[in-house]
Amino acid sequence: MEAQFMSQEGKILAGFVAPHPPHLVYGENPPQNEPVSEGGWEVLRWAYEKVRASIEELKPDVLLVHSPHWITKVGHHFLGVRHLTGKSVDPVFPNLFRYNFDLQVDVVLAEACCAEAQAAGLVSQLMRNPNFRVDYGTITTLHMVRPQWDIPIVGISANNSPYMLRLDESVEQMERLGIATRDAIRKSGKRAVLLASNSFSHHHFRVEPDIPEDMSKEHPQNYRGYKWDVKVIEMMRQGKIRELMEIFPQWVEESYSETKAGSFPWMMAAMDYPSYAAQLHGYGTVIGTGNAVMEWRAAA
Repeated sequence: MEAQFMSQEGKILAGFVAPHPPHLVYGENPPQNEPVSEGGWEVLRWAYEKVRASIEELKPDVLLVHSPHWITKVGHHFLGVRHLTGKSVDPVFPNLFRYNFDLQVDVVLAEACCAEAQAAGLVSQLMRNPNFRVDYGTITTLHMVRPQWDIPIVGISANNSPYMLRLDESVEQMERLGIATRDAIRKSGKRAVLLASNSFSHHHFRVEPDIPEDMSKEHPQNYRGYKWDVKVIEMMRQGKIRELMEIFPQWVEESYSETKAGSFPWMMAAMDYPSYAAQLHGYGTVIGTGNAVMEWRAAA
């Protein structure tokens, strides 16, 4: 391992639901992304401006992101290469997202998270390939949260267990991973922010409009998913996380929620199921999917 951990106890400063539709990067027209847009999805992009202000205020040492689109079938993987560069392309929307990334990984903390996960009985390992192409979910969330790319990150894969095991078994795995993540952060002495990179309702349209950024075409794909989005957001705003986790399987099944991949249970367990109110920065749809940008600010 590299440098020794700091002597003070680390802590989780905040957690964010930070969804990753690549359309948001496309709408922003950053220099790293090759396609050029005329805007679009402003409500969600403005919501991320509030997240950026929070990150600037919190000044974390590291950002940890769990992405549904880095899928690993065997175990939970952590980025384990200090410096990664390349081009991340959305396989469904390559016309919108071809992003040249350049990021720094906190390998020491990644190794500690992996070790804690292994100690908790989870199959876990480090990703050591220096030519690894980071997935668009990780890249989109990190860009929208901190476009300066000046804070080291820890990237965590989505183990495919929710689709191979019963949902309650996979949730239990993600909760153990969250606790392991919290323990590693505490021992590291670092100030960390967690990012759950997922949408909520995830039924989407099958045909893209001629002009993707035409917001007159944007609305919820179905009413049932939208109602679930409103219900769970209200529960989060009321601090009812433990109650929400009790109905988690129903939420996932009836709204096809992307939280099934584990990012949300991971973050909630790491934050010990916060009973204080989450702050909603914004809600909107992208190709019909429901996306909430939300913040849980831990007590000082």
